[in-house]
Amino acid sequence: MLREIVLDTETTGTDAKGGDRLIEIGCVELINHIRTGKTFHRFVNPQRPVSEGAFAVHGLSDAFLADKPVFADIVDALLEFCGDARLVIHNAAFDVGFLNMEFARLKPSAPPPIVLEDVVDTLALARRRHPGAANNLDALCSRYGIDNTKRTKHGALLDAEILAEVYIELLGGKQTSLGLAAVAAGAADSDGRTADRPDEPIVLPVRTMRNRLTESERERHAAFIGTLGGSVIWREYLGEDSGA
Repeated sequence: MLREIVLDTETTGTDAKGGDRLIEIGCVELINHIRTGKTFHRFVNPQRPVSEGAFAVHGLSDAFLADKPVFADIVDALLEFCGDARLVIHNAAFDVGFLNMEFARLKPSAPPPIVLEDVVDTLALARRRHPGAANNLDALCSRYGIDNTKRTKHGALLDAEILAEVYIELLGGKQTSLGLAAVAAGAADSDGRTADRPDEPIVLPVRTMRNRLTESERERHAAFIGTLGGSVIWREYLGEDSGA
């Protein structure tokens, strides 16, 4: 089973090293590239003002954030939700930089920093797939026909939900998701490949309709095709020797 967390953040500004802080986190769970419906969402009191530029992007004001918990109060819930799942982030260096900055502030009990190389960066994926094109989230939504009309302002959970759809398209679209869902339900090919190794081709086992017929149904159907003059097609459907 492949578990991934699509994650997005909003911040007071763009400079984590210069003192800007994280103010919102949104996460969406994927199992084998399928959304499970489980999400994580928290607003955070940054204990510093939101810059005018950042406010214009996300609309989260100092007054709104004043009564929200500080990062130290929500970090355990965040880590529990993410567990050991692989993170999927658009422009990962930005969000990882802010998360690691917030982790470092928790010394001496700080969790280990996130290793950027372990994160799936959908911006990098998009640039490889669409070199030279605009690859921000809005451009990708337009390219893949994903509805983002609710995105009048940036919001961590909404953006994570949209990014989850974009990520599936970057991987090859909904057909990939359907195949992985079938594997997750217990299907595997003759080599034993499963969605734990999603980069390998997935070949689902052949399941014919005759595998689903009961003995009574087979008998009734045999009686029916007896009236059709020995149709080869119907006999092949039942898996019978046509005599040819």
